[in-house]
Amino acid sequence: GYSVDTPILGFSMSKSVTNALVGILVRQGRLAIAGPAPIAAWQANGDPRAAITIEELMRMTSGLDLDENGSGFDPSNIMLYTEPDMAGYAERARLIAVPGRRWSYSSASTQILARIVRDAVGGSGEAVQRFAREELFEPLGIRHMTMEMDGTGTPVGAHYMLATARDWARLGQLFLDDGMAGGRRILPAGWADFSATATLDTDYGAGWWTNRSEHPWALGRLRLGMPGDAFFASGNLGQRIAVVPSAHLVVVRMGRSLTPGYDVEGFAKLVAAAVTAVRPSSGAAPAAPR
Repeated sequence: GYSVDTPILGFSMSKSVTNALVGILVRQGRLAIAGPAPIAAWQANGDPRAAITIEELMRMTSGLDLDENGSGFDPSNIMLYTEPDMAGYAERARLIAVPGRRWSYSSASTQILARIVRDAVGGSGEAVQRFAREELFEPLGIRHMTMEMDGTGTPVGAHYMLATARDWARLGQLFLDDGMAGGRRILPAGWADFSATATLDTDYGAGWWTNRSEHPWALGRLRLGMPGDAFFASGNLGQRIAVVPSAHLVVVRMGRSLTPGYDVEGFAKLVAAAVTAVRPSSGAAPAAPR
């Protein structure tokens, strides 16, 4: 029953939408990624969490006790499935490492960003829905994006956004075009490269996974033919958006894979095959962006 008009749950591809919403606020001068995250609960005198920056939340190097290990009982999953105020729960986490020095995957870190976005645009569910629609979805031509909300009117920015495959592709196109859409600048210049720059010694950037890394997982994807400049959004069961600047290409794969890693190897091969299919033969004119 799925069709081109069916909104599909993107799971953690939602993190890449949250990245874009943060980027819009940075372009507008309403947030600064190098500045401390504006979390009221962290502002008491002597609270070491006051030093955590927005970029460290984006790169999952906050040092907070919010590691996500896939057990179903880690802080991120407790947040997603038992807490009506998801960001409020995440904000109460204690610091267990110096911010910026330790990476650990964490949906809860992205959920704190979703609260920051909500508060920056008016502090209500209605305000953040309107902001996302007017500043991101409508300029990109995205017509079927749903942001699920928690009990406080904060988007579940880490996990629960739904869109059609073509609308997910429009998000990828925004990053392929360095934040431009319809002649209008949506994201700051260079935001895509910032997002695709590897964090510490990982293959994770800021809201996107990346091949621009020496991490074994990135090198494994390169061996399967996925280009080295590619970066991608990734969600449970294998929902993925690859952005390949060198081939002027966006590849979206929506599906249901239950293998370890949700068949990231198959996705890498799919991207490699798509690149081969669109890359011009020797001597031919360059292919138009797709």
